[in-house]
Amino acid sequence: MNERIPLLVLNSLLPAHQAQIAEAYDLVYAPTAETRAEAVARHGARFRAVLTIGVIGLTPAELAAMPALELVCCLGAGYECLPMEQLRARGIVTANGAGTNDDCVADHAFGLLIGIVRGMRMLDRQCRDGVWRESIAQPPNVSGKKLGIFGLGTIGQKIAKRAAGFGMPVGYHNRKPREGVAHRYFDSLENLARWCDVLVCATPGGPATRHAIDARVLDALGPRGFLVNISRGTVVDTEALAAALREGRLAGAGLDVYESEPNRPEPLVGLDNVLLTPHMAGWSPEATQASVDRFLANAAGHFSGLGVVSPI
Repeated sequence: MNERIPLLVLNSLLPAHQAQIAEAYDLVYAPTAETRAEAVARHGARFRAVLTIGVIGLTPAELAAMPALELVCCLGAGYECLPMEQLRARGIVTANGAGTNDDCVADHAFGLLIGIVRGMRMLDRQCRDGVWRESIAQPPNVSGKKLGIFGLGTIGQKIAKRAAGFGMPVGYHNRKPREGVAHRYFDSLENLARWCDVLVCATPGGPATRHAIDARVLDALGPRGFLVNISRGTVVDTEALAAALREGRLAGAGLDVYESEPNRPEPLVGLDNVLLTPHMAGWSPEATQASVDRFLANAAGHFSGLGVVSPI
């Protein structure tokens, strides 16, 4: 009987998913800073595979402590905290879970969009306080609003597909136009913000997009504009966003991600025109199971010699 391949898991997993993976691999589960450091120190030389997520990645020092490493997988699509240059220099295969939670993220983005445009958070509170509609300003329609998407990748395109059901014209900004896409392309984020009513961030994280949504972009979006972020917290300048919301230079924001996570975004917590969720957009039983299954498919493909299913 073949020995199971040693695998280090750095992200949190439900017990059922730990058990599913452990059926095929010699799993060392280290989702905290303490257990992670101990696992690398004690077992680093053994590991042939690592499972992580984009926001916690893998450090160059940890990589150096794993001379037998062959495969690094991210459970989701993001991989911004992987040391890609060092991984490629060593010939280590990388793969992710692209496509496994896209529908869940797009659904959540639209939930935030509807919630902030219609003022659901405040309406819920007012209803519980006994306030009737005659005393409340009418919130605007969602249907017909112009939707801007920053990052028209797979998730961005699924958000655009949902927008079609609401009769929303769609514009987008990427580094360059996407071939075969009918939506209107904007060559700058500021121009897109000036055109749209709701701006949704669906771009990858990392240094290239850090604080791309700054005071200038928020002012272009304007006092009747709304912002949704389901990408990475670093994409939005939190202080600039808080100031715009406090001063009425932006109508509202819906955020699933923020710079301070897992700690709450303190500058935004006391504002009524913000709807916050704790980085849950890609989490559902269906999406998480699909991500775990994809990891197992990637790992099986690599160790069988057939190749990973979704390489980075």
